Amino acid sequence: MTKKKYPKQESEAFWNKELSQDAYHVLREKGTERPFSGKFNLHIDKGTYVCGACKTPLFSSDQKFDSGCGWPSFDDANKDAVEFILDKSHGMIRTEAVCSNCGGHLGHLFNDGPTETGQRYCINSLSLDFQEEE
Repeated sequence: MTKKKYPKQESEAFWNKELSQDAYHVLREKGTERPFSGKFNLHIDKGTYVCGACKTPLFSSDQKFDSGCGWPSFDDANKDAVEFILDKSHGMIRTEAVCSNCGGHLGHLFNDGPTETGQRYCINSLSLDFQEEE
């Protein structure tokens, strides 16, 4: 099986050196942080959530809401910033959300959001970084 080529192509050795062990596990190995443990779960500052690996702007703080699920939740993503992949792991059928620039695993998209989009992006804090609004 051929892996998709993303605009930001780096070796796994590069990402392993560049990212913390926990961030590497989430972003490159499709791991998941424990619910309610992430630094952005209850984060309310104004700004932009960017990919923790390549710093691509993914979500605006205006798109964030508290879903109570234990992970940061967003009702939409920045245009063309997130790509979707069918995920049949763990005996479930889900929609994986990955960074469209580097392919880093972000979390999953569910169609049970409370806003007019009907979407809930359930995203790992370890896959994000934050740029405060100036």
